This record gives sequence, structure tokens and C-alpha cells, in this order.
Amino acid sequence: MNYYERIQQAIEYIESQLQEETSITDIASKAYFSAFHFQRVFQAISGFTVQTYIRKRRLSEAAILLENTEQSVLEIAVAFQYQSQEAFTRAFENCFGLTPGRYRRNPSSVTKQAKIRFLDLQTRRIGDVDMKKPTIIQVDPIPIIGRAYETNLNNDKHFEEIPGFYHDFGVTESYLRIPGQRTPGMSYGIACNFEASGAFTFIVGEEVHKQANELEQGFINFEIPSGKYAEFVAHGPHGLVQDTRNYIYGTWLANANYERTDGPDFEITDVMNSTFPHDLKIKIYIPIK
Repeated sequence: MNYYERIQQAIEYIESQLQEETSITDIASKAYFSAFHFQRVFQAISGFTVQTYIRKRRLSEAAILLENTEQSVLEIAVAFQYQSQEAFTRAFENCFGLTPGRYRRNPSSVTKQAKIRFLDLQTRRIGDVDMKKPTIIQVDPIPIIGRAYETNLNNDKHFEEIPGFYHDFGVTESYLRIPGQRTPGMSYGIACNFEASGAFTFIVGEEVHKQANELEQGFINFEIPSGKYAEFVAHGPHGLVQDTRNYIYGTWLANANYERTDGPDFEITDVMNSTFPHDLKIKIYIPIK
């Protein structure tokens, strides 16, 4: 079963649970992914989060009931897992631009949201980015010393926040306080500690000869595990890094004969030869099997 079939299977489960309480973990299990990586793959392929898909589908089905049944707004709100009529009304108005009551009095086909079909998404995502094939390499353990930052997949928060983590690491001259640097000027960014909520840790640091027994406050030791990795080159403007990650999870993994393992992924920036945000020299590494 390929990635698209697995995501389709999860979507079919979501569709069966629109009036039931469910969790990301339950949904991800239908696609045989961890909860975190299911969200990453789903978002890269579809262009929106799992939560957004569920919310829009519930609201579009609620609109059909408002138009075609005599159920009260409260009954419909409760049926689609809203805790109050007020919460449902806010969500409905944010989605369609009018309240449930106004919609019921004057339903309009313009405001109805069509059911999203996964095959349309597959066609749309393939070929979005003209990427070279990755190089498959074997990586030995890499000791890292750096700073840990917390971010989240939801609403692409990580894409907004990660450049700020690098900026903080630079302006505080944290790189100067790392003992035993092995490759000065090569900055590592490591995504790890993935949680079902979409939260994860992003470590900015540098490779060292060996981890330190004592560190300054705010620094941590971390080791990138050995294994097989797909190496992607992302040389260009800042947006290319985001496009490359979307390509990896939305297109390449879905069509490659590899599975992403559960370990951390990382990127290496050639700081000395990069100019933010117009000309970055970055390589992205994804653990695979």
C-alpha cells in the first residue's frame, strides 16, 4: 500500500467519524503512520492540516443539515462535536462568512464547501517543485552541542519560527560558546522529540568532536543517530527550504521505495556561504529504510 492509499484510508476513516469524537493517533493508525508524521505527510500532500480538514468537512456537512432538516442549530452543533452553539456559530461564520441562522434562511451554493477528494490532491501536488533526486548515504553518529527550541506543525508555525531560532542562535553568539567544534561555520538544525499534538523540538547547534560533560546554561548535548539518510540539496531562497520539505513529504516519499524511520531529521547550513533570505546553501537529511 503506497502513501496515497494510506492517506486515502485515513481520510475514509475521518469521513466515517465526522459526528464522533476521534484523535490524531486513531486517524494516523489507519494509515500506519505515527501521529506526528501522519500530520506532516497529510499537510505536505494536501496543503492543510488534519485539524483543518476535519473542521471544514464537519462544517460542510453541518451546512447540508441546516438546509435540508429541521434540526436545531444546537442539535447540529452537538452532533459535530462542538461544545456549545456559540462555538459552532463562530466556526461556521469564520468558514462561510455568515451565521448558521442566516445560512438556513438563505442557503447559497457558493458557501457550500465541496467534499475534498484525495485523488485531486494527489494530482495537484505531484510536480509542484522541480527537485533533483536525493543522494542516499550512510551517516555515522554525529555528536552535537546546541540550543533547543520548541515549535509545532500546526498552521505551519514551524516554518515561521525556525528562522527566528537560527537568528537567536546567531545574535547571542551561541556558536562561539560551543567547545570542540568540528566543522565551524556549518550550522545544524535538528527536528526531534515528535509529539502526537504536532509539537516538536528544533535544535540549532554545531557538530563537535565529542559531547561535553559540562555545558553552559541553555546548551544541550545531542547525537544524530547513525543510519541511512536521503540527502536533499536546497540551494536558493529561503522559501525553497519549505518547498523542499513539502516535496519530500508530499511527493518524494509517496513515490519512492523508501519509508521514513521514526528518528530525527536534520539540515546543515553552510553559514559562511549563505545569505539570508535570498541565497541559502542547505542540505536536508531524512532518515529512511
